Amino acid sequence: MISDNSIAQEIVQVELPQRKTSIASKKCWYKQLWFYVLLAMVVGVAVGHWYPAFGTDMQPLGVAFIKAIKMLIAPLIFFTVILGIAGMGDMAKVGRVALKTLVYFEVMTTIALVIGLVAVNYWQPGAGMNVDMATIDASSVKSVVSQTKELGTTQFLMNIIPNTVVGALSEGHILQVLFISVMFGFAMVALGDAGKPLIHIIELASKTVFGAVNIVMWAAPVGAFGAIAFTVGKYGAGSLMSLGKLVGYFYIVCIFFSVVVLGIVAKFSGYSIFKLIRYFREELVICLATTSSEVVLPRLLDKLEQLGCKKSVVGLVIPTGYSFNLDGTCLYLAFAAVFLAQATNTPLDLMQQIGLLGVLLLTSKGAAGVAGAAFVVLAATLSTVGSIPVTSVALILGIHRLLAEGLVPTNMIGNAVATIVVAKWEDSLDDEQLRRVLDAK
Repeated sequence: MISDNSIAQEIVQVELPQRKTSIASKKCWYKQLWFYVLLAMVVGVAVGHWYPAFGTDMQPLGVAFIKAIKMLIAPLIFFTVILGIAGMGDMAKVGRVALKTLVYFEVMTTIALVIGLVAVNYWQPGAGMNVDMATIDASSVKSVVSQTKELGTTQFLMNIIPNTVVGALSEGHILQVLFISVMFGFAMVALGDAGKPLIHIIELASKTVFGAVNIVMWAAPVGAFGAIAFTVGKYGAGSLMSLGKLVGYFYIVCIFFSVVVLGIVAKFSGYSIFKLIRYFREELVICLATTSSEVVLPRLLDKLEQLGCKKSVVGLVIPTGYSFNLDGTCLYLAFAAVFLAQATNTPLDLMQQIGLLGVLLLTSKGAAGVAGAAFVVLAATLSTVGSIPVTSVALILGIHRLLAEGLVPTNMIGNAVATIVVAKWEDSLDDEQLRRVLDAK
């Protein structure tokens, strides 16, 4: 292994000037990235509202930004996980961290599903809509419904194993990249001293990818403008007003989970959830604008290390969390599924909802690797349960992007909290640095 001193010296030489610039820029709020993203969002809303046709044409700007970030995620996860495992140097420790991580994920996603079910049953936003299934245009969701056949448990597990190593990296499936990264990481540990030169190369490659991410992130305001202008231009305020009760209640549930549930976890870990949200404000704004948490994954990895979490823990928890710890997605799936049952007058007793909860525990884990993510998984869940009409998902097709404004930031905050918790369990968290960074103005 490369000595810690040599790695530390390299990091100081490469990153220290950037950190000084970052600290200096915090004195001027109007020079920070989040300000430009917010400004772009405001302009995007105005353009989409008054010039809807032009706003709809701006969609490629948002899509291009997301694609530019996603092309860097696979190599970044690959390098980060390998370095994390190699940094631990102990396969038993890797297994222990992985086990604790998965247990935490399962507990938190279960809590999210239960909260979603309780909230939607209490408010009943779909009651009284009396939707006649014969009047629903099923053609709008035909392509989505056709994908549900591919989301069985066996197929999901088989899809974790890529056809080729290069294919996993090129296609960008997070679980497949994570799978081959763990294998290569263990192989690197087994090499011992002979693997030192390769570890050094991977370290440099990782820094290079992070540098490319920093370059792409400066296009975030352009991407945010395109995404927001398209959403407002295509769907308009009418979509929000027609199903405003569903959207409003769902936002409340997401805020409750993020502030109260994750806030309690944060409190026990020794910090304030509000300070953590402030620390990740730029990433949250970008998530809101693009309705994608993947676009901030590289920055999440970097900023969690700056918080005092060891690279080895960050490299394992975050990539895994993006597939198995989607708290916001679980809230969405539970809330939307029961809402559609209420809207179509489909009776669901307690036992049926418990069965729905069990199905969601499985289907929610496949959201990260599916094109269309939560919406496709929702259709797959209804197809599995059988009692709720699958084509009823067309009711929320127009507002899915609005609902994503709540679930995506919740996913991001949930994974940040999870990383700090696991790091603290493993004595891999610098508490003093955590407090210092979060308290910084």
